[in-house]
Amino acid sequence: MKDSEYWNPILETLPREKLRLLQLKKFKEIFTWAYERSKFYGKLYKDAGIEPGDIKKFEDIKKVPKMEKSMMRSVQGPGKDNFPYGDILCVPLEQVTDYRQTSGTTGQPVYQADTWQDWELSTEAYCYAMWAQGYRPSDRIFLPFGYNIFIAFWAYHYAGEKIGCEVIPGGVLNTEARILKIQELKATAMGATPTYILGMAETARKMGIDPPKDLLIRRITVAGEPGGSIPATRKRMEDAWGAKVYDQVGSTEIGHWGWQCTRQAGLHVNEGMYLVEIEDVNTGEIIEEPGRRGKMVVTTFGRMAQPCIRFDVKDVIQWNARQCDCGRTYRLLDGGVLGRADDITKVKGVLLSPMAIEEVVRSIPQLGNEYQVVVTKKGDIDDITLKVEILPDFKKDEAAIKAKLTDQLRLTTNLGYNIEFHEYESLPRSQAKTRRFLDQRPHH
Repeated sequence: MKDSEYWNPILETLPREKLRLLQLKKFKEIFTWAYERSKFYGKLYKDAGIEPGDIKKFEDIKKVPKMEKSMMRSVQGPGKDNFPYGDILCVPLEQVTDYRQTSGTTGQPVYQADTWQDWELSTEAYCYAMWAQGYRPSDRIFLPFGYNIFIAFWAYHYAGEKIGCEVIPGGVLNTEARILKIQELKATAMGATPTYILGMAETARKMGIDPPKDLLIRRITVAGEPGGSIPATRKRMEDAWGAKVYDQVGSTEIGHWGWQCTRQAGLHVNEGMYLVEIEDVNTGEIIEEPGRRGKMVVTTFGRMAQPCIRFDVKDVIQWNARQCDCGRTYRLLDGGVLGRADDITKVKGVLLSPMAIEEVVRSIPQLGNEYQVVVTKKGDIDDITLKVEILPDFKKDEAAIKAKLTDQLRLTTNLGYNIEFHEYESLPRSQAKTRRFLDQRPHH
């Protein structure tokens, strides 16, 4: 088995100018494929007056119209061609071997079709991430998630096998049984959402098991929520398990496009398999310089059944000024995914990102892992309530904790909050993606 630090040494260290030429070539291929084979894409591009011959240089890519989730929903479902996928499909239905759907909480899910080749590609993308995070054939991986129609950690399972790890599926077990199985089989790694990783550690401690001392988990991959790229949340997870925690990002429609390597310096974009562009929210220009926020527009190369071309993800990201010292030429995102364009909202005239609140809450050790932010309107004035759980041993310190929380939030977000302390373990908990930011203001 390879002893390289890289899963694909050639692609991961390709000089930038060659990488860009490769991306242009791969973009032209998937654009031409979709133009010729998908009624949905063919109409989108013809209506915009653009065809494959118009993509001659890298700068031409931004002329290609973007697409988004609502457009996919509009062509899918009952009564549409190629049920349930609709006119977006580029292959005969007989070639579809894998079904997934989006797990978001808004609107009808998007149905995702993959051919066998597409799914292999998705697995390969995850191999890059796991190898970069130090997974090797000697690892015994435990998967503490219920196998479902959502993408979740399916590719983590297959990529683990492809790398040569031993994979233990922990699907229908409850949390206590999963922890006992991890202990029994001496598992060394696992993957889950940050919320569930923190919740598992709490459960283990209640069972009299101290994860760093009594279990052998040494590396954890998290996805589904931004916590892996939030230093305070990552530190909580690492302290709770005595393990290194790495972020991995992807989605049903796109695949697994980014990951932290062992240096934890930011999210690497897998630029050999994806094109990630950052677009200025107001002007639409493509941002190349570091440190400037915009929304992510992504293209997946080589996904043939249901291509993802210039997909407006509505995630807010920014380039990092530095290259990672791991030697990869793939660019880094600074701070990972910084939030969703539709989550970053004005409160009392100030732009607020929910991730900034998480960083503050999780940096105060006397508070539990769960919290909730509720924004309402009282008359014409915005009102923010932050609900937190205080750990049982620190109830007497409530006033001091409240003062620290108020100061840190004011410093980080420029806003004042009504802080409510709740009994430990009284706020909602979830194994899947947890929504902690509730904007209940009437929107006109």
